[in-house]
Amino acid sequence: MGFQLSNIIPWGRSFEDYLEMFALTPEDLERSILDCAGGPASFNVDMKRRGYRVISCDPIYQFSASKINQRIQETYSIVVEQLHQNKENYVWNNIKSPEHLGELRMEAMQRFLEDFSLGKAEERYVTAELPKLPFNSQQFDLALNSHLLFSYSQHLSEDFHLESVLELCRVAREVRIFPLLELSGNLSPFLSPVISNLQQQGWRVEIEPVAYEFQKGGNQMLRLFKTTID
Repeated sequence: MGFQLSNIIPWGRSFEDYLEMFALTPEDLERSILDCAGGPASFNVDMKRRGYRVISCDPIYQFSASKINQRIQETYSIVVEQLHQNKENYVWNNIKSPEHLGELRMEAMQRFLEDFSLGKAEERYVTAELPKLPFNSQQFDLALNSHLLFSYSQHLSEDFHLESVLELCRVAREVRIFPLLELSGNLSPFLSPVISNLQQQGWRVEIEPVAYEFQKGGNQMLRLFKTTID
């Protein structure tokens, strides 16, 4: 059956993970970036510490740091147990064990939690939820979406995926989505119809390999570029 969850969970990744997942270059980091469905990732605070600014949005940001932390603590054992049950579906190179992965994720999420109150005051964390975002058209150079679209294909419909991708395309000139696999490790059934629809609407669509691979075969991202001139 593969890795399974009953609902969408808060689970955050680090700056280094983002670099690999989205093949981010030094030039990319200088761009105006939206981290959509960023959850408790440390990418925002890690970028700030390096002198960059990112806007992150997620519905979880409506809650306090203590409430988010409570949900993270509840999630931790579920994720580690699922990884133990499905170890054959993952690449255990840099990450040595389910517990090691848990430690790495908790370190990243702790940095997020320590930054959250300040980040909200600085409007770096915005409460917002796909498929409708409170941003202007092409407000960002680059929108990133990690481990929501396609990952949660068993929880979110094809229509939700299409509406959400189109919304990301509305607010950013380029969109990158990672990974293209469901939580179970299968290729999302929504990938092909989403690509076809976007191509029909004038977006250049590319599937590119990336350095990050934890799910076996989960080393590709979707890149979407505007090809028409407004």
